[in-house]
Amino acid sequence: MTSWSGGGSNQYHSQIKEIVMELFGLVDCNNFYCSCERVFHPDLIGKPVVVLSNNDGCVIARSNEAKALGLKMGDPFYQVKDMLEKNNVAVFSSNYNLYGDMSKRVMSLLSQYTPKLTHYSIDEAFLDLTGMDNLQEYCKGIVRRIGKGTGIPVSIGIAPTKTLAKMASKYAKKYKGYEGVCLIDTDEKREKALKLFEVGDVWGIGHRSTKKLEYHGIKTAWDLTQKSASWVRRELSVTGLKTWKELQGESCISIDELPHKKSICTSRSFPGMGLDKLQDLEEAVANFAASCSQKLRDGHIACRNMTVFVYTSRFRADTPEDYISSDIIFPVATNNHQELVAYAVQALRRYWKGDGKYYYKKAGVIVWDICRDNEVQGNLFDEVDREKQQKLMVAIDEINKKNGHNTIRISTQGYSKTWHLKSEYISHQYTTNLDDVIVLKV
Repeated sequence: MTSWSGGGSNQYHSQIKEIVMELFGLVDCNNFYCSCERVFHPDLIGKPVVVLSNNDGCVIARSNEAKALGLKMGDPFYQVKDMLEKNNVAVFSSNYNLYGDMSKRVMSLLSQYTPKLTHYSIDEAFLDLTGMDNLQEYCKGIVRRIGKGTGIPVSIGIAPTKTLAKMASKYAKKYKGYEGVCLIDTDEKREKALKLFEVGDVWGIGHRSTKKLEYHGIKTAWDLTQKSASWVRRELSVTGLKTWKELQGESCISIDELPHKKSICTSRSFPGMGLDKLQDLEEAVANFAASCSQKLRDGHIACRNMTVFVYTSRFRADTPEDYISSDIIFPVATNNHQELVAYAVQALRRYWKGDGKYYYKKAGVIVWDICRDNEVQGNLFDEVDREKQQKLMVAIDEINKKNGHNTIRISTQGYSKTWHLKSEYISHQYTTNLDDVIVLKV
């Protein structure tokens, strides 16, 4: 196994940079949520598995066998339930405590293989592989180690840019002949990969840009690279130009510039007729805001705007209809748990019409206008001690990670069961809760 070490003179390192190609490895956990469930249900290996969204609403993860059955991301559970039963598809409710802990185990092992590891998402990480020997076999060893150490299958794409590494990881996952590792380190390999890759699947190319490119006859990533830099900048802006350069083999996108979500939404449908009391809806909205804040902090991002909404059933003629929607603009972009919860609850109270007047069937919180948390613009008139609040959030997050989700919570989040998730198919928290692992028989 190739090892890495620091040291050496600045002159030595500058000489090395001139002759050694910069190489990035993107490690991607295959069908991560389904793979996590299979670790503790090995009898499901090779069989179709799906994981449902919060509240068991729709399909958010599929094993390869489930994909082969024609199941799509976002398929409503109630629409495909019969088909799942007919094909003996294993169904699980999302278990984020389990998935988060399994992710940490994968990242811990990966950190042993590189001096620079960047945890990009719950199931992806970048490795700096510059200067390492025999990369193909080295990374195959990583694939085997992660599989043996965690039970999670991974694929690794290696290339001189992060965008190309992302592309390579998809090839590594798609074709078994690569044995989990795809290396793009020559112009010949890059050209071949680009010609077979649809432009809409390129990292950083959104739906709107895809439509524009297809209008101009650009169907593959290779087609895009054949356009001039000036044309790309005019049609896709500076961000698109950076993607174009990355496809050409020029590394110009930092970790902080990698694509991130434009918005995050947490919402639920409530059982029965719905909720008609302010306290119950407050608890729900408070927890939705807390969930959004956690996702923001996990992604090292912050939001400038938030929308809170609740509405009654659109399909009942025997109850009055109502829709509440409130937009909040924060004076300073934030991912603070307390701040988001407080503003969300205040917004709900502002438009509340009284208990018992309406039965609200669904509620949610959307955070948007997102930026990196290290790019937040301060406000001269801001009265919040941001540094103190940040330290508090770090402490709370650490306690909750060690002791379980929502061990420490804001009182407004409550403990009511009236709005909680269905989670009819949730698995045990095998790695974080002893009560789910050890059963005492008397």
